[in-house]
Amino acid sequence: MRIAVTGATGFVGGAVRRAAEARGWEVHAYGSRAWDITTGPLADPPEVDVVVHAAAAVTDWGGAGQVRRVNVDGTRHVTRTWPRARLVHISSASVYDPFTPTVDATEDQAPVARYLTPYGATKAAAERVVAERPDTVVLRPHAVYGPGDPTLLPRVLAAIRGRSLILVGDGRTRQSLTSIDNLVDATVLACTGPPGVYNVADAEPVVLVDALRDLLRERGLGHVRTRHLPTNLAWPLATVAERVWRAARKSTPPRLTRYAISHLAHERTLDLTKARERLGYDPGPTSFAGAAHW
Repeated sequence: MRIAVTGATGFVGGAVRRAAEARGWEVHAYGSRAWDITTGPLADPPEVDVVVHAAAAVTDWGGAGQVRRVNVDGTRHVTRTWPRARLVHISSASVYDPFTPTVDATEDQAPVARYLTPYGATKAAAERVVAERPDTVVLRPHAVYGPGDPTLLPRVLAAIRGRSLILVGDGRTRQSLTSIDNLVDATVLACTGPPGVYNVADAEPVVLVDALRDLLRERGLGHVRTRHLPTNLAWPLATVAERVWRAARKSTPPRLTRYAISHLAHERTLDLTKARERLGYDPGPTSFAGAAHW
């Protein structure tokens, strides 16, 4: 198998690259230094059987222009570089409606017409770009975690104040989380499985507060207790904070954003039936074993 991986120096792309190499596949790895996908198609690309497109601007903050250049224009450049290869596009569950709970969502419920951030909007637009290709698999993971996680774990740790972890809502919302191992397994299956759009997550949803307590214990932070901020209070506070941060042109988001609230204070669960039946996807359960060393 000859495979190209974009975003190969990142969290997801790097894990896919290592898994492909372990299988003895011929891997052509592209990080942003090797190829800035925003600048255009790759000159003189190698012949490959499959392209795993994992490069993305993963952020709920910052200018819409740069996020679009990476997630939409960059995706178009990848498709034009390898017009005949199988494409495995790593999308996101952020393409589902952020304003309503996602309850056992099936793949036909997205994309939608409204998003809170350029990230969700551009990931949806990127899906429309790749939909033009006949031999394409789109994977939609939610809340990817594991060794090297640059997003979920840092957000949890940043929310700790003293001996308290502040949660919006009562913490009892059900969440579909996705371990990096499960996402890699789905990606490998997608390299040869039937085209289509597939949700990807751990075997079963978890209750948010229970999962966070497990994570904290693994990190040696079992003494931290959860404290709760009502959603109806958090949403206007986040709205004001975002306006202030943007007016000040701050490069990092406030600790409380509407995007974070929409993903943690409401149920975000995915139906995995399609991936299980068509790809043969058999995910493991949510586990934070070894999180002390992440």
